[in-house]
Amino acid sequence: MSQPRMLSLALSVAVSLLAAGAAQAQTKTLYIGMNGGVMEQSYTKYVFPAFERIHGVKVVVVPGTSSDILAKVQASKEKPPVHVMFLDDGVMMRAVKMGLCQKLADSPVLKDLYPSARMAGGMAAGVNVGMTGIGYNKKMFDQNKWPAPTSWMDFADPKFKGKVVFQSLPSSSFGLHGFLMFNRIQGGSEKNVDPGFAKWRSTIGPNVLEYIPSSAKLSEMVQTGEAAIFPLTPTSVAVQKAKGIPMEYAQPKEGSVLLMVAECVTANNDAPVLAQKLAEFLLTPQAQAAALEFGSQIPSNTKTQVGSPQAQATVEQFKVYMKNVVALDWDAINPVRPEWNARWNRTVER
Repeated sequence: MSQPRMLSLALSVAVSLLAAGAAQAQTKTLYIGMNGGVMEQSYTKYVFPAFERIHGVKVVVVPGTSSDILAKVQASKEKPPVHVMFLDDGVMMRAVKMGLCQKLADSPVLKDLYPSARMAGGMAAGVNVGMTGIGYNKKMFDQNKWPAPTSWMDFADPKFKGKVVFQSLPSSSFGLHGFLMFNRIQGGSEKNVDPGFAKWRSTIGPNVLEYIPSSAKLSEMVQTGEAAIFPLTPTSVAVQKAKGIPMEYAQPKEGSVLLMVAECVTANNDAPVLAQKLAEFLLTPQAQAAALEFGSQIPSNTKTQVGSPQAQATVEQFKVYMKNVVALDWDAINPVRPEWNARWNRTVER
């Protein structure tokens, strides 16, 4: 081989190696919208790293409530700010109807999910399952020798005047769930919320200290003795108890409300193949076992292996709560949700 050809070949090899090195250095970043706090921390530290190593990518959380994330994606739907989004089940159904999701890639892992976790004809899937019931300040209850709450109507008990903290209906699934269970007790349904609105101001309303946009303030309000009772999930309570916050969970006799955190791949995102792989990975037993162990997230994948005795106890207790869980009619709720939000702002949080 002539010297010029050898030099040319060597240069080609060098350029190829440099290009490969540059490609490796420019790690692709995937953005995922989800709740901040413990969920973000547990996924970032214990769930995402395995996916990042396999695919040579970085997964970055864009934190926010379901309503926040939905609004961000809706505002930039031609170029969404996240590749995958976690939304509460009712909000997810709205996102699908708005055309903000692309169908999940067909994968064997989808067949391993609980049937209720396969949503909207394959457009979305439940990542974890849970329920909204009653959270309460265990320290305050013990000091006052109050029995643990047993009913959604306990929010109207006069002894809790100025001690009820309720999440705002327009921005929180917890608040919506609590209101709709109260509405059912008053004789209403998802198709008729007049009884709930009519009775709220004379029952629960006078007891409410503050309507909060999310549950982020609850731990502080429990520690300062401001909050006695509030809608919350057993998962959220378990996370706070692990931090030493004196919270406890109570299952209402009328039933808790099924709450599933679902995922979808956003339509029009700039890395659809990788985004689909991330969505698939988060439904695997491996990912869900880590989310259970380190974030108390109840798996939606039936093949998830439960590790520690504590995680096993969490799952077994969840099965007990599921015995009287209530599934809401999202087809009835979502079309009129904006109307309810306006009514709430006008008559409750004036």
